[in-house]
Amino acid sequence: MSSDGHEGTELSVDDGVRTLLLLMPRVVARTKRTPVPRQLEEYNLAPRHLSLLAYLFFDGPLAVNELATRLELVPATVSLLVGELNRYGVVERNEDEADRRRKIVSIAEPYRDAVRSWLENGVRAWRVALEPLSPAERRTFIDTLRAYERELMGAQERQTVATTAD
Repeated sequence: MSSDGHEGTELSVDDGVRTLLLLMPRVVARTKRTPVPRQLEEYNLAPRHLSLLAYLFFDGPLAVNELATRLELVPATVSLLVGELNRYGVVERNEDEADRRRKIVSIAEPYRDAVRSWLENGVRAWRVALEPLSPAERRTFIDTLRAYERELMGAQERQTVATTAD
């Protein structure tokens, strides 16, 4: 039997909410404790840097606008992140051969192994969690996490509006 006491039985919405409210802080805490590789420690990188580097690692070199779309951030914010990582030498910005105005961002070769090792535990854990699921179940799981994130964002925005109105 699992720690939520519902192994093999149907879960009510309230039971699912309770279980996830207890589980998510532990998951987030463990994720935050993922050690930054020694080669990247001195740069004081945040989760947003890891997300940007993950896209570059998995999808290869990308333009700033493509990164912004994937990260769901405005291009100016992504440009700042890329500029910061570029100053550290972690990423490179090269001209797009097809459009010299565009810069293509990639992980600098000396840092590829460090980025891979930073992502390794998460990749392994997600593979173990997702492999037993059918493609439809994986889609439902990911869509559910996105819906949860959207609702949290909406609740935070509503709270900010209510606080500033007081």
